Amino acid sequence: MKAIEITKPGAMRVVERPVPVPGEDEVLLKLKYVGFCGSDLSTYLGKNPMVSYPRIPGHEIAAVIEQVGSRVPENFQPGQNVTVVPYTNCGQCSACKKKRFNACRYNQTLGVQRDGAMAEYLVISWQKIVESESLSSIQLALVEPLTVGFHAIDNAGVTDIDTVLVFGCGMIGTGAIVRANLRGATVIAVDIDDRKLEIAGQLGATYLINSNSQDLHVEVQRMTNGDGPSIVVEAAGNPLTYKAAIEEIGFAGRVVCIGYAGEEIAFSTKLWVQKELEILGSRNATPSDFKAVINYLKQAKPDEKLLVSKIVSIEEASQAMKEWSEAPGKVLKILVRF
Repeated sequence: MKAIEITKPGAMRVVERPVPVPGEDEVLLKLKYVGFCGSDLSTYLGKNPMVSYPRIPGHEIAAVIEQVGSRVPENFQPGQNVTVVPYTNCGQCSACKKKRFNACRYNQTLGVQRDGAMAEYLVISWQKIVESESLSSIQLALVEPLTVGFHAIDNAGVTDIDTVLVFGCGMIGTGAIVRANLRGATVIAVDIDDRKLEIAGQLGATYLINSNSQDLHVEVQRMTNGDGPSIVVEAAGNPLTYKAAIEEIGFAGRVVCIGYAGEEIAFSTKLWVQKELEILGSRNATPSDFKAVINYLKQAKPDEKLLVSKIVSIEEASQAMKEWSEAPGKVLKILVRF
């Protein structure tokens, strides 16, 4: 089978690999679409400390069941359209004992700590399969990236009386915007790309701020009547937005951090204490987040053209990644078609 392999930073190629054989508790999937994630871009750029090379990237999956193992439950059958929960969990660490499997200490995500789904076929445990005949293949490939933002909003306990500011309008930030809007919150979207902000507005953001061309603090104060937002979601992974999150959050507010900044950041602890802030991490997503995103895509049917920047073939993937690495702020989602 054909697979896409990142051989070293800045180098990607198409390789031939054997078609995997499913075990008794596993399912063989025929891939239809796989999305490039920000973690894949970091791997390509050599900035992902959790990756060794060579690595097959990809964990945003749309597939069809090709074959099932002998001990796979009967409700999973060849021909079903599915997506995948791409994380592992050990069941024994402190996070798993608290049923927070998404934060497993020993998690291995497809395409990061282990080879991913950028191939014609993939073998995976049946327990990680999420079936949905109601979604298109493109929608199924969008489920996992949206779940991460959905999970952050759940972590923050967002309600309809909150004002939620989201830094970064990529796919993860978009998920947070959608989920906060579904909860009835007022949403402020912040980015440096006008096209992404336009999409954020169409998907539920009440206010839009381009922090390159507008004064962030002045605009946030105006939009919140001087109080600041009650919740800030950091989905950009930038030292500047991490600092701005602490500065712009209102008193007694809650900051939820999703993005990896890639370097150490110095904060003024005075603001933490004076504002009595809650600062939370948010990692991956839970099965309930997958169900929530599938329900949203099924009912709201957002225009796929808003969320997908480009669809490319296996042979075009290397060039698409190169172009994305040169202008990362301009791309929302690249899907590879198999």
